[in-house]
Amino acid sequence: MIYPIVAFGNPILKKEAEEIGEGTNIDSLIKDMYATMDHASGVGLAAPQINQGIRLFVIDSSLMLDEEDTEKGIRRAFINPIILDEYGDAYSFEEGCLSIPEVRAEIIRPEKLTIEYYDENWNLKEEEFSGMTARVIQHEYDHLEGILFVDYLKGLKKRLVQSKLIDVSKGKVSTDYRMIYPVK
Repeated sequence: MIYPIVAFGNPILKKEAEEIGEGTNIDSLIKDMYATMDHASGVGLAAPQINQGIRLFVIDSSLMLDEEDTEKGIRRAFINPIILDEYGDAYSFEEGCLSIPEVRAEIIRPEKLTIEYYDENWNLKEEEFSGMTARVIQHEYDHLEGILFVDYLKGLKKRLVQSKLIDVSKGKVSTDYRMIYPVK
């Protein structure tokens, strides 16, 4: 099933997501989230973006890599993740979001992280990620905390995207995927 993506302005995107009970069968939801992410040409998708306020996201960071990259991308689900540490040199990269189409901005994030999470089989993992994979994880993890990439913008940069954010919340955007806009 392909879910519609929740647009900027919907309150679920600003709420902290709830933990999923250990062992809960979410296999079909994970499968549907991958299908939704792929359909929208995304590299990550968090459950709040499909109107599910739970601590789950899927990523495919291989789509962010060039032939020159030595890093290997991953396609994986993260259940009840907790970022334990973020470290390394912070660097800037232009980010976008399926919930905020037509808006992109340079965001500074640390290059590495350590994260604890359950995989799709409810095996507890603790892993370190770096580069683009770390960035995609950080972006999707933020969704579970009720944080959007535009929340990192300050001053003039924030004001420059404000009218675009209003347009997104009013449905004045064009996407190749279905969206749910805030109720007015």
